[in-house]
Formats: sequence, C-alpha cells, structure tokens
Amino acid sequence: MRLVALDWVNFLLADVRGGLGAYVIVYLLTNAHWSQATIGAVLTVSGLTGIMLHPWVGALIDNMRGKRALLIAGTLVLSVCGLAVVWMPTIPVVLAADITMAVLGGVFAPVVAAITVGLFEREALPARLGRNAVFDRVGNVFIAVVVGIFGTIFSQGAPFYLLPVFAALTIVAVLAIPARAIDHKRARGLAAEDTGALRRPESWRVLLRSRPLVVFAAAAAILNFANGPLLQLVAQKLALAHPGYETGLTSTAIIVTQLATIPMALLVTLANALGRKPLLIIAFAAVPLRGLLCASYDDPSWLLGVQLLDGVGAGMYEALLPLVLADMMRGTGHYSLARGVLGTIQGIGGSTGQGAAGFIVAAFGYNAAFLTLAAVALAALLLMAVAMPETRPTSRKLDQPTAGGVEPETR
Repeated sequence: MRLVALDWVNFLLADVRGGLGAYVIVYLLTNAHWSQATIGAVLTVSGLTGIMLHPWVGALIDNMRGKRALLIAGTLVLSVCGLAVVWMPTIPVVLAADITMAVLGGVFAPVVAAITVGLFEREALPARLGRNAVFDRVGNVFIAVVVGIFGTIFSQGAPFYLLPVFAALTIVAVLAIPARAIDHKRARGLAAEDTGALRRPESWRVLLRSRPLVVFAAAAAILNFANGPLLQLVAQKLALAHPGYETGLTSTAIIVTQLATIPMALLVTLANALGRKPLLIIAFAAVPLRGLLCASYDDPSWLLGVQLLDGVGAGMYEALLPLVLADMMRGTGHYSLARGVLGTIQGIGGSTGQGAAGFIVAAFGYNAAFLTLAAVALAALLLMAVAMPETRPTSRKLDQPTAGGVEPETR
C-alpha cells in the first residue's frame, strides 16, 4: 500500500511549483498585461524572499514527525495562492502569492524525499528515487495535458482553477502512506551503525566542512541561474508570436520536457552501477546546448523540440539531487537541512537569473538572453566536471555512515 500511495503522491504533486510558474508568467503577460520588466522584478523579489526560508523549512522537516501533515497543508495553501493570482492580479497580491509559492517550493520535494529515505534502506534508494521521479514526470505530462485542454477550451485561468482538484486527490494519496512505516531518524540522515545504535545529529557546521556539498551547491547555483528562465522565455516568445494559444503552447513545452525526463529518471535507477558523476555531467551539459539551440531558430516546432533537452538537464539533475544529498549527508542527521540550504542557493541562482533574463530581453531581445544563459551554464558544467567527486559509496561501505563526507571509490 505504501509503495502505491507514494507513487500517487509523486504523480499528483508533479512539481506543481515549477510547472505553475510558467503559467503564472504567461497569465500575467497576456491577460493581466504586465510588462516584462515588472514580471521579472516581482518574481525576483518574491523568489529571493521566499527561498531564504528554505533552510528553516529543511530543519523543520528533519525535526518533525508530521511530514504527511506538512504535505497536506502545503497543497491547500498552494490552491489558495493560485486562485489569488487569477482573482486579483495586482502587484501586492501576486507578490504575496508568489512568495508563498516559493516557500512551498522548498516543502514538497524535500518532504517527499525525506519520507522516501525514511521508508527505504540505502541500497534501495536509487531504484526508489528513480521511480519517484518517473511518476513525478508522468504526472507532469498528464497534468500539463489536462491543463492545456482546459486552458484552450475555457480560459487562461484554467490551470489555477484545477489546483483544488489536484490538491484533494493528493491529500487522499498522502493519507494512504502509513505514518508508522516512516523511520524519522533515517529520514533525516541518521544511519544505523554495526552496533545497531543510531548516531546523534552532528553540528550544522558539518555542511560547511563537506567539500563535495560546497562544490555541488556552487555548481547548482550557476546552473539554476542559467536554466531557470529558459522555459519561461520560450513560453513567452511563443505566446507573443501566437496570441490565443498561450496555454496550449505553454503546456506543449512542458509536456515535451516531461516526456524527456521519464527515460532520464529511469537512468537514475541505475546510479549504483553507473555512478552519480557521469549522470550529473550529462545533466549539466544539456543546459548550455539548450540555450544555444533556442537562439538558433524562431520556428515554434524547433523551440518546442529543443525543450527535450530540459528533460535531459533539469530532469536528470532533479532526479539525482535527493540521491547525491543522501550520499553526502549520510550519518549527519541534517539531510533535509542540507536540502533546504541547497534550495536557497539554487533559488538565489534561479531568481536572479529570472530577473537578469527579463532585463536582457527588454534591452537586447530573446536571442541575446538565450546566448547569455548558455554561456553561464557552460561555466557550471566546467565546475562540475573538474571539482565534483563521485559520491557513490563502495559496495563494502554501502551501509556505513559517511558523516558528511564521501568515500573514495576503489577500483
């Protein structure tokens, strides 16, 4: 029952914060008639404000047993925020709603990951986290199709009116996960040693002493600066060129992306055999290539097809993220805190990227923004390739705590 329930939670949540962001931008641009600069400024302020709370959310997740309740509350609040954007698309309302949604962006994925870590032993994590990612991506495709159909037939506000429906279904799935089945100590990264005793949480400063985590966070910030605005820029460009088809085109872009993420998520299930770093290199390499190709042609079919690379890049990275963090934070007791800190760092990169891209578009056009973001993404790829170690544990150490470090592989 818990396996099926976890599948449905991933399917129904389906990264709603990231997917909803594209619809918010298109709605404000085409229906509320906001300017590019205003959208970029509001989203930057809301993003930077909301993401500063991610570490606190992560620490809360580590220390609380009511992880299911947190998911339920988050889905309800998200529904209210989405409806507020449609009903009152004024700067104060949208700013408040987007700050709240930015905070929720630090809730859903970390809580689901923590629940998964608490349900499964370490050797089973790559397969289970890969399965989580598959259901998340399939759910994204399904939801994007439904939203695209309703948005095209009815109105641009359809995505936001569907949020309460998906929230209700998500709540049913969350409640189907048995609360007693979750090992909350394991969920925070405390591992059983040979004696069977559980380690006490280390100082939070272990995060600063973990060189792999520092390198990973720096590369992730640069990557998110470059990758964060790309889907929204493509959606805006298509929407302005084809008025009346905004929701359908945005949904198509999301569907294309999510279709590509499914095989990438399946690759993550093989991370014990393939290693983590080769998969990370593939993910990081896809982003500069995507930016370059987006600047090459203006044809809608081409721009939509290039979004397959988003599935390779962001899709692979997001599927690997909880696994790589579990490797690095094993034995520290700060798994979700590390996820929250990383979320803040990524969010700063993504939000500043949104603002920078908006101003570049206003001053120089879309192609200049695509090329600039591609150059930034190339820097992230080089950092990952040169400085990031392999985090996969050796087979003999698979069940040993790492205390925030990474065991070197021996071959």
